[in-house]
Amino acid sequence: MSQPRSFKQELTGCFGFPVAENPTQAMIEPAYAAMGLDWRYLTVEVRPEGLADAVRGARAMGWQGFNCTIPHKVAVIAYLDRLSPAAEKIGAVNCVILKNGQAIGDNTDGKGFLQSVESVRPVKGLKAVILGAGGAARAIGVELALAGASHLTIVNRSEGRGRELADVIRSRTEVPADFVVWEGNFHVPAGTDLVVNATSIGLFPDVDAVVPIDTASLSKDMIVCDVIPNPPRTRLVRDAEAKGCAVLDGLGMLVNQGVIGIRLWTGLEPDPIVMRRALEMVL
Repeated sequence: MSQPRSFKQELTGCFGFPVAENPTQAMIEPAYAAMGLDWRYLTVEVRPEGLADAVRGARAMGWQGFNCTIPHKVAVIAYLDRLSPAAEKIGAVNCVILKNGQAIGDNTDGKGFLQSVESVRPVKGLKAVILGAGGAARAIGVELALAGASHLTIVNRSEGRGRELADVIRSRTEVPADFVVWEGNFHVPAGTDLVVNATSIGLFPDVDAVVPIDTASLSKDMIVCDVIPNPPRTRLVRDAEAKGCAVLDGLGMLVNQGVIGIRLWTGLEPDPIVMRRALEMVL
């Protein structure tokens, strides 16, 4: 009598609260299937008081890694063994690799964004305006500076948070960074190469919300990017496109960071086309 076949199904996932609608799962599991991997990506709601137990549980169950979303990107650092150089400078983690008994924190938000920009023009030397000063803005700002951007302007309603981000960029990358208080419709300065909406303005279901910038100040020489993946064609993307700007939607950044995460966990290269198609079906 033959013995039953035993196998281990590798696990990855996302810790956050709430994560009921997680587009990352929608693209990563199809990528695993296309790669012939018997892997799963689970979304798990983890409250702040349960984060330490969740990380210990992932270690104990032999997970290969996990993503962290709001509100755990900073708090998770206390439960990790070490950080990548970029994650150290950003001060936040969204991707954890569990390997050889260690939990290693990385940040793929900014890296995914950089790949999107590099598909249009080199980052080195560009001048960027970043709208917002939250976690996405922090990752994008630091990665742009590390990649050779010549100047960054942080635009935010909260002065304390905005100045803090500008200070972080200057002190940790030595790239000039200014802060501007966001009052009314922001006028994008002439000579700007890249405008990034790193806020949640326009995110589903508030799809008609308008990012308060002076669209007359946009020019066809600028790249305008919205990090929001749902909907992919936000009001800002459509308005910038009408002005002749090159535009980048949030799906590109999301797919790119998913590719990086899978590469870190598996050591293999997923197909970004499979991942984007899967996202387009659900968003």
